[in-house]
Amino acid sequence: MNVVGWVGHCFLKEDHKEGSSFCVQFWKRRSLGLSHESHRRDVEQVYLRCSQGSLEWLYPIGAIIVNLRPNTESSSGHMAGLHVCIKPYTYSQGSHVYLEHAGDLRLLLAERDQAHGTVHCFSLAEGALFVEAIPQTDISRRITTFQYELVPSQGPGAHMYPFLHPGVVTCKPCSDEELLMAVCTSDFAGSGIFRGVASGTNGHSTAVVTLSRLFRQKSRVFAWGGARGRSWSGHVNIPLQCGVHPGEDEYLLTGSVHFGEAWLGCAPRYKDFLKLYTRAQKVGTNPCQIDTD
Repeated sequence: MNVVGWVGHCFLKEDHKEGSSFCVQFWKRRSLGLSHESHRRDVEQVYLRCSQGSLEWLYPIGAIIVNLRPNTESSSGHMAGLHVCIKPYTYSQGSHVYLEHAGDLRLLLAERDQAHGTVHCFSLAEGALFVEAIPQTDISRRITTFQYELVPSQGPGAHMYPFLHPGVVTCKPCSDEELLMAVCTSDFAGSGIFRGVASGTNGHSTAVVTLSRLFRQKSRVFAWGGARGRSWSGHVNIPLQCGVHPGEDEYLLTGSVHFGEAWLGCAPRYKDFLKLYTRAQKVGTNPCQIDTD
């Protein structure tokens, strides 16, 4: 059986509208008239240099080693603090995904589990992804594809992302310094109320929120309600063990966006944050300026 396509051909797309680059890498093989049997032991190297993106491997045969080489600060301390999170598309099949380090393989994602679309994270220092095709008689309908993101393991609210720290999510309040930094550097920051909470999947719940102020946001996870509404609305994921209380209490809501979904980070009562921010303004220790009116 012959396989038609390109070998090692990729497309890289950068999206500057949202303030970050997004890479899309496509892999196809060309048999050049050879049977796919001759490629089953081939191992290709793939290098991804963006902070987030996706990989699509059509007609998987043999194996590919996915090396993440982000275009970020290369100091050892910075790199050690980075994690890689991958999320397979539900139609991904044809391969097992391993973590490879110094020749040792650890199964990260079996083929049968990819249909769940569950996020898996690991430290960038732990190694590269080793994606091994499962031998098939007919590979023409097989596609292995997943999204990936580079995620810092520390910072305001990072302790709330359950896939980054499985089993050890903590709901401790953020420190004053973390709160001031969160409003300036989080993927989203605003003030508003929790309208309701619904049970979600994979150990988290989803809260419906309405924001009266929106200081910053990435990927437009909150939608403007128009001139009459004068507010933004959206959904925020929260670890199950970190309960919230729907009602009229106003909170500062900050957090991160992963694979298009908002995750709650630091979230004190807004009146308490205002007191902290006012004090920091007076002494000049606030990292940025926001319009609190």
